[in-house]
Amino acid sequence: MAKGGSSRRWLKEHRDDGFVKSARAEGYRSRAAYKLMEIDDRDRLLAPGLTVVDLGAAPGGWTQVAVERTRPDGCVVALDLLPMTPLAGATLIEGDFSAQETLDALLERLGDRTVGLVMSDMAPNMSGIGVVDQARAMHLAELSLDFAKRVLAENGALLVKVFHGVGFDDFCRELKARFERLSTRKPRASRARSRETYLLARGYRQ
Repeated sequence: MAKGGSSRRWLKEHRDDGFVKSARAEGYRSRAAYKLMEIDDRDRLLAPGLTVVDLGAAPGGWTQVAVERTRPDGCVVALDLLPMTPLAGATLIEGDFSAQETLDALLERLGDRTVGLVMSDMAPNMSGIGVVDQARAMHLAELSLDFAKRVLAENGALLVKVFHGVGFDDFCRELKARFERLSTRKPRASRARSRETYLLARGYRQ
């Protein structure tokens, strides 16, 4: 019964959420689009002609924003384990980011393009076991950083979702060692009760 009650409360919160309503009215695939818009309005990450990789992209809210804000001549490659409805202006890849064949497919799509921004909104399927979920989340963040180090142009940026807990401080130190600047962002569209935080690392040093 408790689980059913919790689900009903979540559904009501979701229906009443102003960002959810705005996403439906404005044609965005998820409320997450407003997280990226707020960060970009503040930090000016996206620009016409930029090459962007969007990791953990489904259902595509961030991808939509990236396509809109890198026109014309931008290149947006989006990847997720889940299938995504085709999106004009973006190349979509379905696969497990931790699998070599998926990484190879992503690198092949990028070709010789230099990447200006890697974005990761990846999160693990939560088990409810805190220590396990945190370890999985930090592993995804580390994979994002490893990929960014492989493809980012000089002075490029990484925007990555993390959760406060074990491994967070070590990951921040790792980012500081490879980038000129590190900032923490908690956009309004990120629910207050969520532990998620976005780390923005800028000025990649190759």
